[in-house]
Amino acid sequence: MQFSTATRTDPTQSALSVGVIVPTYREVENIPLLVERLRAVRMKTGLDLEVLFMDDNSRDGSAELVAAMALPWVQLVVRTADRGLSQAVLDGLNRSQSEVLVVMDADLSHSPETVSEMLTALADGADFVVGSRFAEGGSTNDDWGLFRWINSRVATILAMPLTSLKDPMSGFLALRRETFLAGRDFNPIGYKIGLELIIKCRCKRVVEVPIHFVDRQFGESKLSFKEQLRYLQHLRRLYIYKYGTWSHLIQFLTVGASGLVVNLLFLTLFLHWGMDHRLAIGLPIGISMVWNFALNRRFSFSYARSYSILWQFAGFVAACSLGAVVNYFTTAAVWDMFQYKQIAAGLGVVAGTGFNFVANRFFVFRARHVKSGTQ
Repeated sequence: MQFSTATRTDPTQSALSVGVIVPTYREVENIPLLVERLRAVRMKTGLDLEVLFMDDNSRDGSAELVAAMALPWVQLVVRTADRGLSQAVLDGLNRSQSEVLVVMDADLSHSPETVSEMLTALADGADFVVGSRFAEGGSTNDDWGLFRWINSRVATILAMPLTSLKDPMSGFLALRRETFLAGRDFNPIGYKIGLELIIKCRCKRVVEVPIHFVDRQFGESKLSFKEQLRYLQHLRRLYIYKYGTWSHLIQFLTVGASGLVVNLLFLTLFLHWGMDHRLAIGLPIGISMVWNFALNRRFSFSYARSYSILWQFAGFVAACSLGAVVNYFTTAAVWDMFQYKQIAAGLGVVAGTGFNFVANRFFVFRARHVKSGTQ
């Protein structure tokens, strides 16, 4: 879909239909304030703007309040199944028939007045627009604590393999409906739907529009430690979706690194106890193999967890046997070359890792086991 020339030069003169999706849970105090500001945007711009509150069964009077407003362009949908912010947004995006879809929070942290700028960015060729706190010109309230700032920055760094956005955590976004409809395999978890849409809709040109982020005045934040853990799970899903085998390799190497720590720990203990060096080499390899199997089954190749753990462990041991042999003989071969025997053991682990990954990725945990939505 291409916007008209008039839209490109002045989107406020267009009768463009815009659907504003607002996920809510116990936001009854904020809803009338947000509606009033969106009403002012409608009147000023002439946009055919509708608001769709996707409420996760708040039972706080939100539904009754919206019904009492009796505004034909404002609707509240009560969701009683598959609750959660990301899924609420997806339901709203699917429900809206507007040409442009905007997602924003209900707590007034996102300025409705910025919608026009976001539409201009879409009209100028962007596939996806993000209201950004950290883009040039963006800002946050001065009372952001150090912990909150660090938390946001760490989350941004973790998302860097997926996007170059300065504010990938933003929940204020806009895209064309046709862009959303082109997306596939949506499987979000947690509260950051923007990354899901950027990756699954294959957005190439993502633009950030600076905003001033305001802390909520009413209600309570839904951000919790549990939601932060879900963010990590969501990132992992997106890594797998975008990078496929490379993502599995990174996870496999991460698990292998932890296995190396286990290997070296037991090697050090066994040598300290005076164990013969041949046994001291072999036992830590076996222990780290069990460790690696458990973590790889849980994380690296989690799509295959439904199969028998005993059969998989047998296959894992068989598949890793060549790597274990390479590990052992490499370590033994360089044993006398190093004063610190942990270095020799580390070289053995590195030599066997390549063999182990190929065997496990394509034999024990084959791609044919992957099922959509299970990762």
